[in-house]
Amino acid sequence: MFSDEDRRIIIGRFERLEDPVTIINFTQRLECQFCQPTEELLTELAALSDRIQLKIHNFVEDKELAETYRIDKIPATVILGEKDFGVRFFGIPSGYEFSSLIDAIVDVSRKRTDLSDDTREKLSGLNRPVHIQVFVTPTCPYCQMAVRLGHQLAIESDWITADMVEVTEFPHLGQKYQVMAVPKIVINDRISFEGALPEDQFVAKVIEASG
Repeated sequence: MFSDEDRRIIIGRFERLEDPVTIINFTQRLECQFCQPTEELLTELAALSDRIQLKIHNFVEDKELAETYRIDKIPATVILGEKDFGVRFFGIPSGYEFSSLIDAIVDVSRKRTDLSDDTREKLSGLNRPVHIQVFVTPTCPYCQMAVRLGHQLAIESDWITADMVEVTEFPHLGQKYQVMAVPKIVINDRISFEGALPEDQFVAKVIEASG
């Protein structure tokens, strides 16, 4: 799946890994077009670093575990470090979103992000759960920025869970949330907006949705 050049670049980015990372993939063999490709991608990716462990679970047979991680659709990928930072991918993280996957693995391993001190201060005031859904397509060049920011916010706050959702794989969600353009961000099913907003504006939406 990866070319020699791809492997060289990925291994170089994985040199920044610090703590071990566990990737949990929820999948099934039937009625899931992108489950097998996602599993193959993650298997090849995990083999490129001894700090990454991949665990594959059947969505139906391991229902209780899926519920623990609030997994309600597949393929689903959870990135764990020393704890569950709330980083999720629903759908295959391909195209531009492959870079989002690499970034998430590195950030979770390092347990920190490059978000501003002002953002951290605002997030410290959260006192109720925040669920961020970032709807994307693999060919959207701006979606990666929104996904990465959502995941960084989740890493910085125990109150936040952030999902990448590949909308073409889950068209019923595209209809439910009226996704006409990507990235579209939905927060707590209350606040929604389109486009990759700057950090301060994105955080303002998170704070608004949590109120």
